[in-house]
Amino acid sequence: MFYYILYPLRDYISGLNLFRYITFRATWAAITALLISLFVGPYIIRKLRQYQIGEEIRSDGPESHQKKAGTPTMGGLIVLASVIIPTLLWAKVENTYIILITFATLFMGIVGFLDDYLKCIKKAPKGLIGRYKLLGQFIVGTVIGSVIYFSPEFDGISTLSTIPFLKNYEIDFGIFYIPVVIAVIMATSNAVNLSDGLDGLAIGLIGIAAMTFAGIAYFSGRVDFSGYLNIIYLEGAGELTIYCTALVGASLGFLWYNSYPAKVFMGDTGSLALGSALGALAILLKKELLLFIVGGVFVAETLSVIIQVTYFKYTGKRFFKMAPIHHHFELSGWDEPRVVVRFWIIAILLTLVTLSTFKIR
Repeated sequence: MFYYILYPLRDYISGLNLFRYITFRATWAAITALLISLFVGPYIIRKLRQYQIGEEIRSDGPESHQKKAGTPTMGGLIVLASVIIPTLLWAKVENTYIILITFATLFMGIVGFLDDYLKCIKKAPKGLIGRYKLLGQFIVGTVIGSVIYFSPEFDGISTLSTIPFLKNYEIDFGIFYIPVVIAVIMATSNAVNLSDGLDGLAIGLIGIAAMTFAGIAYFSGRVDFSGYLNIIYLEGAGELTIYCTALVGASLGFLWYNSYPAKVFMGDTGSLALGSALGALAILLKKELLLFIVGGVFVAETLSVIIQVTYFKYTGKRFFKMAPIHHHFELSGWDEPRVVVRFWIIAILLTLVTLSTFKIR
C-alpha cells in the first residue's frame, strides 16, 4: 500500500525514492510486524483470558506440562495480524507471489481457528475432524499448484524445482507438479503443528526458516544474483522478501509472550497457518527439496512420530520415550528451555548448510 501511495511522489520528495528498494521495505515490514506483536499481543491475551480460551493439556503428555493447563491459546491471531498487516502495507499487493502466500497463510489460519474454536469454546475434544484439516491443506495446495502450473507468468519454470548441491540441474515434476505441491503443503502444515509442543519451539524455528527464505527470495528475484548463483530467476519473487521479514518480526514479537514460561500458545490457528506458509514459500521459490534442510527439525519431529507409531504397531513397544521427539528429550532429563534452545541451534546450523548449497554446486 505504501509503495503505491508514496513512491509516485518521489519527483516531489526525493527521499520517497527509497520505496522502490525491496531491502528498505523489507526492513520496515519486520519492524512493523514486531511492533504490532508487542502492542496487539497484550490485548489479545487479555481477551483470550476473559473468554477463558485456554489450552487443555493431554493426560498422556509429560507430567510437567499439566501446570500449563488453562494457558490462553489461539495466540496465532497475534502472529497472523503481525504478518499480514505489514505485508499489505509494505509489499506490492498485486504481485502474484504476495497474493498466493497471503492466501496460503490466511486460509489455513481460518482452518486452524475453527479447530481451536471447537476445542476451546465448543469443548469438542478432538476439535476439527482430521479429514477437514486435510481438505483445507488440499485446497491450498491445489490453488497454488494450479496457478503456477497454468499461469503464463510461470511459463518455462512452472514445474521445475532446484536440486540442492547440483549446478544448472533442476527436477521437472511435469504433470505430477500439482500433486507434489499438495503433498508439500500437507507435510509442512502438519509438521509445524506437531512441533508446537514446547514454549517458543515452533515459533523460533519458523523465524529462523523465514530469515533463510528471505535471503533466497531476494536472490531469486534479482537477475544478477540468481545468474551468479546459477539458480532459477523468478521475476517478482523478490517481494516475498517482505513477507519473510514480516514473518521474522512477527516471530520475534510472539516469542516475547511465548517464551518459557509461555503466557500464550499459538494453537492450531498459528501452527497450521505458518506450516502452510513455510511450504508455500518453498514452492513459490522453486526450492521444495531444500525444505528437507531448512526445515530439518520439523522433518525430524515428523519422522519421530512415524517411527514411534510404526515401531509400536509391530513390536508393541515404544522406540522413543515419547513422540514427537522433543518430548523424548524432556523425559530423558532435559528441561524445556534446554530442548528448545538446542533445537534452535540445530535449525541455525541447518540454515548455514542451506545457504552453502548455493555455492557448493
